[in-house]
Amino acid sequence: MSSTRDDVGRQRPPVANIPALKLRMSGLGKLRVAVIGAGAAGLCAARHILARQDLFAPPVVYELSKYVGGTWVYEDQVGHYDNGLPIHSSMYRDLRTNIPKEVMSFPDFPFAKDLPSFVHHTEVRTYLEQYCDHYRLWDHIRFGTMVDAVNPVHEKRRWKGLAWDVTTSDGVDRSLSIKERFDAVMVCNGHFYDPYIPAIPGLEKFKGMLMHSHDYRSAEPFEGKSVVLLGAGLSGLDIAMELSSVNAKVILSHGQQPLTCPLPSGVEQAPPVAKVLDDGTLEFEDGKQVMPEVFLFCTGYNFTFPFLDKEMGVQVKDHLVFPLYKFLMPPAYPSLFIVGICRAICPFPHFHIQSQFIISVLEGSFPLPSREEMEKDIELDIAARRARGIATRHILKLDSEQWAYNDHLAQLGGFEPLPRYWSNLYESNKVFRAQDMLNYKTHNYAVLSETDWMVQNLQGQQLPKPQLKHIF
Repeated sequence: MSSTRDDVGRQRPPVANIPALKLRMSGLGKLRVAVIGAGAAGLCAARHILARQDLFAPPVVYELSKYVGGTWVYEDQVGHYDNGLPIHSSMYRDLRTNIPKEVMSFPDFPFAKDLPSFVHHTEVRTYLEQYCDHYRLWDHIRFGTMVDAVNPVHEKRRWKGLAWDVTTSDGVDRSLSIKERFDAVMVCNGHFYDPYIPAIPGLEKFKGMLMHSHDYRSAEPFEGKSVVLLGAGLSGLDIAMELSSVNAKVILSHGQQPLTCPLPSGVEQAPPVAKVLDDGTLEFEDGKQVMPEVFLFCTGYNFTFPFLDKEMGVQVKDHLVFPLYKFLMPPAYPSLFIVGICRAICPFPHFHIQSQFIISVLEGSFPLPSREEMEKDIELDIAARRARGIATRHILKLDSEQWAYNDHLAQLGGFEPLPRYWSNLYESNKVFRAQDMLNYKTHNYAVLSETDWMVQNLQGQQLPKPQLKHIF
C-alpha cells in the first residue's frame, strides 16, 4: 500500500483508492494472483494480496502437502510419503532457530513475548499457523495440490498484456488436472528440498553411509561413529554440535577460514574433501586421509522450478536464478515473481518487503521500467558484484547487503522500510554466534524502541553490544 509523509515527517494515511481507480479505468478490474506454496513466503504473499481487496481478487494458494509452514513442518520419515510424493522438509528434530525471534518475525506480527529469543522449530510452525488465523488465510489455501505447469498467455486485456495458465493436479493422478487463468503468479516454492551434492572425484567408491543433511533427523543413530561433515554453514555447525553430544568423532570439512571460536568436544576442522580413493578413503585438499563410517553433506540445495515453461528463459546455473529484475521477476514476463530465492538473509522480513514491492508493481505505484531497462539493470548489478570478487554461485547470497536491498525496494515501492533496530540486532547476533557458537542461543534480546535494543545472557546480565564493522 503506497504512503507518503508530510513536510514534518508524519505518516499520511495510505492512498489505496488511486491505484484501484486506475485499474478500473484501464478495464482490468481486480487482479487474480496465484501463489505457489504455503510456506512462510507464500503465506506472506497471500496476506498482502488479501489486504488489498480494492485491487485484488482473493488469492489462490497452492500447497502440495496437507499443512502450512513449508520447511518448518517436521517429518520424522525421510524420502517419500506412502503416496509416492517426495518429503520436502529438511527440518531436524531438535532444531532451534539461529536468528532471534525479535527480528525473525514478520514486522507486522511478532512472536509471543514469553518465548525465548531462540525458539524450537515447533514454535515457528505454530507462529505461522497463528499468522494464518490472524490474517484469515486458511480459506484461500488449496491443500494436496501440485502445480504441474505455469504457462504465459498473451492476452491484451490483462495486466501488461499477459496472463498465466496454471495447471494443477493432486500430484498422484495427473489425468485429473485443472487449468485456471491468472493475471500474476508468485512462486514461493522454497529452496530447501532438492539436495546439492558437489562433484567429488571417486565419490561412488565411498563404502560407508553417504547422506545429505536433508535426510538428517536426529543425532542418536550416529552415536560413537566417525563422521566427516562437509560444509560449515549454519546447518553444518548445528549438526556438528548435535553429533558431538552423542560422542561422535566429527571432522568438519570446509573451505572457509578456520573457525576461531571454541568447538564442541570431538569436533576438529579440515580442508575440503578433494577426492575419494579406490578403497573408499577420503583425501582432503592438504593430502591427509581418513576413512569415516559416515560422509554427511551439509552443502545446501538446488533451485528447482519444474512447473515453469522453459521457453520463458528463466535459468538456473551455478546456484544463480536469472535473469530476474531485483532478484524477483524476469523482464520479459514481469507478472511472474519468484519470491525468496536470496540466501543468507533474515527470511520472514525479507518476504514481507518483497511482497509489498510486488504489490507496488502490480498496483502501479512503482512504474516498471521497460524490458530493455530492466535487462540492463540486471546486467550492471551482476557485473558490479563480480567486480567485487563475488563468484556467480554467491550472487544470491546477500548477507549484510540484504539491508540495503530491503531499503531499496521499500523506497521504490513507497512503503515503510524495516525499523532501524532490525539490521543492527541481526548483525550483532552474527557476531555473538561467530564468537561462541556453543552458547549464543542462550542469549535473550529485547527491543527497546525503533532504534534500540538490548541483550542479556542466561543469568540475566546485560551484555555489551558488539562493535560492528559497518553501521546498519
